[in-house]
Amino acid sequence: MKILWAAVLALLLPTLAHGADARPVLAASRQRIEAADYRIVGHIVRVDAKGARTNFSVTVKAHWFPGVLRVLLDVTSPPPQRLRVLMELRANGQVQMKIAHQGDKEFASLPFARWTSELFGPAFSYEDLLDPQFYWPDQTMENAKYGARDCDLLTSSPGTEDRTRYSKVRTWLDHTIAFPVHEEKTLNGTGAIEEIDFIGLRHVSGVWSASQIESKLKGQNGSTLFLLERGAAKANLKATDFNAESLLKF
Repeated sequence: MKILWAAVLALLLPTLAHGADARPVLAASRQRIEAADYRIVGHIVRVDAKGARTNFSVTVKAHWFPGVLRVLLDVTSPPPQRLRVLMELRANGQVQMKIAHQGDKEFASLPFARWTSELFGPAFSYEDLLDPQFYWPDQTMENAKYGARDCDLLTSSPGTEDRTRYSKVRTWLDHTIAFPVHEEKTLNGTGAIEEIDFIGLRHVSGVWSASQIESKLKGQNGSTLFLLERGAAKANLKATDFNAESLLKF
């Protein structure tokens, strides 16, 4: 069985500069995505350069169906900002996004230039809710510390066919639980670095998660906070929960 598993990994996972050392780490990250079945209720807080805060109530639903992760971001308040974003991450790493505002008659394809949310600030991208970097073709790994934690530092680079706003993503995964504690994402073109911290790690219903996620652009004031207040790690979501026609009924 161990030999068979190793053979399967060798076929399915991309070429890794550090050989087999990185394969279990990458496999664990993919397995976490492919076990997704959660509902989160919380707030996204945009903190501007002067410290002023703007709050948005949100609900996030995610479920892995055969070959595809579907994520719904529902902004429920304030009323003028109501919108829903339907996202898909396929097993080949390809990403698709659609958006609808209150009163729209259909979901529209979300242009790539708007994957960075105008509402939530420059340090937040809808892409961050999908983690497509774990499906990119170029992966390397090394051992590293982040604070007091022993981590597996995974560096992911996209292929030419991958639509992403990042040229490189570095992910520090806690070595004992294979869950990210910190990410640094290099933006295409500018080379600016988006830093993401996962705070208040918790283990509920056999699933690791964070109670707060903070993203910011390195060297700049301001940030975006995602406060995960309640929800279900095993929500038993169905395809109907992501049906575009029913989701147009705000």
